[in-house]
Amino acid sequence: MKDLLDRPLFSLTGREFLELQKAAQQPIATPESKTEKYVYGLGGLARHLGCSTNTAGRIKRSGIIDKAITQIGRTIVVDADLVLQLAQTTQPFNRRKA
Repeated sequence: MKDLLDRPLFSLTGREFLELQKAAQQPIATPESKTEKYVYGLGGLARHLGCSTNTAGRIKRSGIIDKAITQIGRTIVVDADLVLQLAQTTQPFNRRKA
């Protein structure tokens, strides 16, 4: 197989060409994507939630996700999985109250 990859395409036989096509169509095993257990800071929380840092700060201050946040001084550590669970089970976050 490796020697087929080193040869020019015009010098392959039909059978060799089909062999290469079959090999290219087989899925390549990729390692499992690592999901982070924790995100750090308001920037990390904003990236995880897909919002701006200002919105992430408002959500943090609202108390919706307090169970997922640990803050020591200025360091904010957020449990990524728990934040998503809490965000799904609570009411949508609205800045304005009707």
